[in-house]
Amino acid sequence: MIWRKFNGELILTPIRQSVEEAINGEMVYGNRLKVCIGTDSQVKGDETEFATVIVFLREGKGGFMFIHNEKTLINYRIKERMLMEVSKSIDIAYQLCDLFIKYDIDMEVHADINTNPQFKSNEALREATGYILGMGFAFKAKPEAFASSSCANKMVH
Repeated sequence: MIWRKFNGELILTPIRQSVEEAINGEMVYGNRLKVCIGTDSQVKGDETEFATVIVFLREGKGGFMFIHNEKTLINYRIKERMLMEVSKSIDIAYQLCDLFIKYDIDMEVHADINTNPQFKSNEALREATGYILGMGFAFKAKPEAFASSSCANKMVH
């Protein structure tokens, strides 16, 4: 998996190591962090592109994020695609959660799924909520899910 910073700089170390280095770097400056992980996707022709972000919020001092993009030729129905987004977020959250526990950092998984039943993505809300909460993670859906609906959304080309 290739990750990069917002400025486009590639992250050359494994993501777990990079996250731990970022946490340690922030602690040196006395910054208290919260992490939000989210994924968004976009379909263009035959291609579906996913962007997963790890957003680090510095309490009262802005933040930064790590980004991973991937493309596939799999043609998903809307509900499948929403659940695939959630799955990608959970996968990275699961890889990193013990780091967040070790450093006492709150972490949330954000799903780009609308809580309003009038939107198609709402079909996936119940399963996504069960999946995320069942894994023991805090969860936010639209409109509070800024990691997926704002940050990741801007990273899908």
